[in-house]
Amino acid sequence: MKKYVKYIASIILIATTIVCILLYGPMLRKDEYSHRQVQAIAPSESNLLLDFYPHISQVPRPKDPYPFPINLGQIGPSTNLYSGPNQYPFFCMTVDSGLGQPEVDNQQGYGVAVFDQHNKVIGYSKDCALKTKLEYYTLDKSLTPKQLGATQAKHHQGPLFRVERGTINRFIYTLIMPISNQEVGDRLTQSQWNKRLIYQFNGGSGIGYRQGRQHAWKVMQRQAQQLLDGYAVISSSGNKTSYTYNMLLAEDTARRVKKQFTSLYGEPLYTVGVGGSGGGLAQYLIAQNSSGILDGLIPLYSYPDMITQTTYALDCDLLNNYFTFRADNRKSWLDWERRRLIEGMNAINDFPQRAGFLQPLNQLMAGFVPSFPDGNSECINGYFGLSAFINNPKQGFLRQFFAKPVIAHTNWSYWQDMQHILGTNKQGFGLSTWDNVGVQYGINALLNQQISMDEFLDINRQIGAWKAQEHMHKEHIITPLGTKVPLWLSLWGSDNITQPQDGVAPRHHGSVKAMQAAYRSGQVFLGKVHLPIIDARHYLENELDMHHMSASFYSRLRIEKMQGHSKNHIIWVAHKEYDPTVKAFAMMDEWLLSIKHGTPEEVVKAKPKALKDSCFNEDGSVYSAGPKVFDGQWNNRIEGQCQSRFPMYSTSRIEAGAPWAGDMFKCALINVELAITRGIYGTNLSEQDVSALKTIFAQGVCDYSQGDIGRPKDI
Repeated sequence: MKKYVKYIASIILIATTIVCILLYGPMLRKDEYSHRQVQAIAPSESNLLLDFYPHISQVPRPKDPYPFPINLGQIGPSTNLYSGPNQYPFFCMTVDSGLGQPEVDNQQGYGVAVFDQHNKVIGYSKDCALKTKLEYYTLDKSLTPKQLGATQAKHHQGPLFRVERGTINRFIYTLIMPISNQEVGDRLTQSQWNKRLIYQFNGGSGIGYRQGRQHAWKVMQRQAQQLLDGYAVISSSGNKTSYTYNMLLAEDTARRVKKQFTSLYGEPLYTVGVGGSGGGLAQYLIAQNSSGILDGLIPLYSYPDMITQTTYALDCDLLNNYFTFRADNRKSWLDWERRRLIEGMNAINDFPQRAGFLQPLNQLMAGFVPSFPDGNSECINGYFGLSAFINNPKQGFLRQFFAKPVIAHTNWSYWQDMQHILGTNKQGFGLSTWDNVGVQYGINALLNQQISMDEFLDINRQIGAWKAQEHMHKEHIITPLGTKVPLWLSLWGSDNITQPQDGVAPRHHGSVKAMQAAYRSGQVFLGKVHLPIIDARHYLENELDMHHMSASFYSRLRIEKMQGHSKNHIIWVAHKEYDPTVKAFAMMDEWLLSIKHGTPEEVVKAKPKALKDSCFNEDGSVYSAGPKVFDGQWNNRIEGQCQSRFPMYSTSRIEAGAPWAGDMFKCALINVELAITRGIYGTNLSEQDVSALKTIFAQGVCDYSQGDIGRPKDI
């Protein structure tokens, strides 16, 4: 009965979608654009440090000529200090942040239009500058921020905070200082400050071209308890990865935002970073690449970096395309736990999909018998649409921020956002580090006799790869129900995946030049960080959340490899009902205040004895703690108690035989004959199997023992 209900619902949704296409299709082609949409402007000359040698951490940063602090009523620097040219087009989001319109900086029509009180255009803003201003907020009993006028603030008896907002490097910055009501109207007073500073980082997936949205109340809400405890908090939309993953630009911006703070209030006892997801990896990379910004890190739900995450994340849609459309025996993959064998990340039978109706719709359009999915995976639940958003230069944003000519002449992708670091090809498209040549998807499952040789061969014959950037085109998506409910008519990016040629779908060669640039410019976390780190996360594997637990251990492995130990790196995993953040701040405070000289040895020596790798129960009690609690497959040891309590999953590349550290852009290749001689396949192969392997892997198969071909030898 349950299946019949699904099929009926699927048919109704398909019919509704077809009607929507017929009714709304013509409307979607109208050239209607908001008056706030951005016009194009040519990029300025680059001031990027191009000759990183051997790594950006060894390149001195230039002295900042800007005379901090920014005065009230003035605007901050709009040109980056050392992270490259300003990116255009650039969409101003001051209005979205409740700060009103940006300052006019040109009359040539570049950027967003600025209006007077009569709705008449008085000029344009390409750099989105704001005049620095003060505001006042309080926190009510539920820790909800509430803005107060200056007069209200002077008579307010509860907790009070002075908030400064403006722009630095074109991004919106926020400084929050706890004060008394007697200090209202004075910019410099700080009687309620405990001399500790938090730099708040935030996450999300971004491809640049936007100033970003930042509300003071949201910054406060995230650190409400710390503000009540007397911490000052600073942040910037330039340190939210929803708006860029250029970590050199993030560092440049964070350095200047902190400079604005210290020029007003002096040096804090310490500065600790906090932030989740992309806000976690940003801390790892800023701490690795530079000094003087952070003294301690509290990355939450973190990854080591964005660029190595794309290696397996961009496999997701390829695999879903295979399971849904290309598999020789699609029925065998209706068991979602079998998919886990190939994808690595978690997959669960009978787990609902938010947009499950898209599968039968797309199957019907492709000429297949439609079926409603009976399960879900992290690849879908967590990474759906990522390949189109970050990898497809013709897709970019669903919401139209920009005017039609700008959309047509800009390549929208993560790679394009990074073009001044990773480079471009002859056609002007950003170079990509993503590579899957020689990758043997599902090799672990084959060796464990969980899939057959025929299934292994079919996967690797049909999986294909993403087309070259210049050959990709916009996804077939309609939005009759709005951009929050897009209807994908090219599910899993199927039109941008290579088609079989002579029975084998071609793989994609990533740019070695881009890989080397990623390493040298500090976009890859190498593990070179000696600061105190408490890496904390909720256990979300059962939610199929993209913030998988294993990512903390990729960082751990890289740290251990780089410095021979990970004594400055603590990992906490908690039941989703318990928030360990307050405890993390308390332990970090004890740790940082015990450090006398800041040497790597002193950092380890100062670590509180009670601070250990730990996992926490729902009520906050410690389930287990100690050096072995997370042992498991990732370090080839007997499973520890926390690993048993909170099982960890892997990735498609790990299940293809790659190392757990995940720092492998491009593998070295060996021919199939040598692979067979080495016993890579583990069993006696038939002549037919050998012939198929040679056809599928004509260029060779991965030999991970040789390390990453994309990594410069001096790093």
